[in-house]
Amino acid sequence: MRPKPYFLATIVLSAVGLQAQEAGRPPQERRPPATRVISRADVDVRRRALAALLHEQWEHHLRSHPEFASIIGDKRYNDKLSDFSQAAVDRNLEQAAAFLRRFEAIDTEGFPAQERLNQELMVRRLRLELEGARFKDWEMPVFQNAGIHLDAPQLVSQLSFETVKDYEDYLARLHQLPRAFDQTVAQMRNGMRDGLMPPAFLLPKVVQQCENLIAVRREDSPFAQPLAKFPATFSEADKVRLQEGILHAIAEEVVPAYRTFAAFIRNEYAAKGRAHAGLWSLPQGGERYAYQVKASTTTDLSPDQIHQIGLKEVRRIEGRLLDTARKLGFQDLKSFNASLQTNPAVHPKSRQEIVDLYARYTTQMNAKLPQLFGRLPKAGVVVMPVPRFREKEAPAAAYDQGTPDGSRPGHIMVNTGDFASRRTISIETSALHEGVPGHHMQFAIAQELSELPPFRQQGDYTAYLEGWALYAELLGEEAGFYQDPYSYYGHLQDEMLRAIRLVVDTGLHHKKWTREQAVSFFHAHSGIEEVVVQSETDRYISWAGQALGYKVGQLKILELRDEAKRQLGAKFDIRKFHDELLGAGALPLDVLDRRIKAWVAEQKH
Repeated sequence: MRPKPYFLATIVLSAVGLQAQEAGRPPQERRPPATRVISRADVDVRRRALAALLHEQWEHHLRSHPEFASIIGDKRYNDKLSDFSQAAVDRNLEQAAAFLRRFEAIDTEGFPAQERLNQELMVRRLRLELEGARFKDWEMPVFQNAGIHLDAPQLVSQLSFETVKDYEDYLARLHQLPRAFDQTVAQMRNGMRDGLMPPAFLLPKVVQQCENLIAVRREDSPFAQPLAKFPATFSEADKVRLQEGILHAIAEEVVPAYRTFAAFIRNEYAAKGRAHAGLWSLPQGGERYAYQVKASTTTDLSPDQIHQIGLKEVRRIEGRLLDTARKLGFQDLKSFNASLQTNPAVHPKSRQEIVDLYARYTTQMNAKLPQLFGRLPKAGVVVMPVPRFREKEAPAAAYDQGTPDGSRPGHIMVNTGDFASRRTISIETSALHEGVPGHHMQFAIAQELSELPPFRQQGDYTAYLEGWALYAELLGEEAGFYQDPYSYYGHLQDEMLRAIRLVVDTGLHHKKWTREQAVSFFHAHSGIEEVVVQSETDRYISWAGQALGYKVGQLKILELRDEAKRQLGAKFDIRKFHDELLGAGALPLDVLDRRIKAWVAEQKH
């Protein structure tokens, strides 16, 4: 029997305390369980209290993270940069603890299921944030693939420049960059004091990134990008004023801040970098990595269990790769992978070819979507090259979400650097991962779920997000793509990359592997191009645990699909299954498991 709907005038609940007392009496003496009547008015008061608290917490989040607010199209804080000071860190932690107490105090009995889940997910999120505070990750804020030196110029491509105020707000942000760099350096000094340091060998890359940006003419700086085209409605006076102001800020504030930052890392910070690649070498190393594993996978899997899952997947995918190589006339993977080095057909001839291929494969999948989904996203997606200043350490492709109102589309950011050393064989599968039906479709639909509060529309559970995107690559295979055997091989090789991640990430941070061991494992079990092997290995070192979410999430989705097919038989509809997977925003894997199993039970009856 399904529970009574929340909108009935009353909800009858057992009085737990009295039931426990009666349980000790002989059956013939037990009284019927007493009930307490909760009025609809009482439920409505508590529901409104939860909604108000969720709104309050979200507003606090946007104020504390003004760059994120801008990315999702909320321009109220467009003239501000985040406060990275220790005082701000402490205030935010105090606020998180206060919010947690208030959310835990709300009784959700009688609430609709999704509203109960709102409270559950927020409590979980706040607890995780407070649990991780003991590791002081804010004292290690800069790596070769993340940090203010990369985030600040990258933000420019995620902003909209439509009004004079948009430009004036942007100029106000440029004025604040020196302060943000100073606060970042202060946190890095705290990290030096507390032994929280990135690996020493990664830090020269950060210096080089800064120097590359310093060397660019101010007119060609990524910070000058908004000046390339002013809206036609601007007056000439405004154009001149804004251009002069932004170029002056770049030359007199932004570039000096980068120069000072690079000098600090080169002359003082890099020498204190840690000697080993893995988190195990940091204070509380084992606990630190266990926390990262839990946060990334939303499971209780141990590093050892994940390592074994990875080895099993590597063996399975290796067999499929070998079958494909043999169909192409090669007897083993080594000879086939070696042939890829010199085969001109699998190497792009230009930067633009890479962009064009991503666009073509994205368009190709759009036509198939109605066969796989009932609900389709309204927002569009465009392919863009990664800015050249960050090509060397950037992945082959990545996704930047669009705004919830659709005013800015999602971006598939593709790395066109060193194009002659790259290969085209993985572009088809990567386009499905980053675009449709991968990240773009999932993010766009989540942002269009108006019944969800914003924190769920913007949910960021790695195992769900990346697990879905990796699953989306498999949907391409099932939809009849990868007709070119080389492209199919690239699809399998990208799945191999995600399996290798399970082994290498746990190897580096739990089993105390060296960087050389990680690279050797890549070479022994894949033909992935060297430029990718090197950048991927450094990524796992600096972003511990994140890479585990892909395979763990994909395997969970496949497990749920197989179970749904088994139980529903002819009733199973792949479109309804996918709509259910995407219909509540990103979720922890245990919550997703609960949701899909409830849906299966509903479909059965």
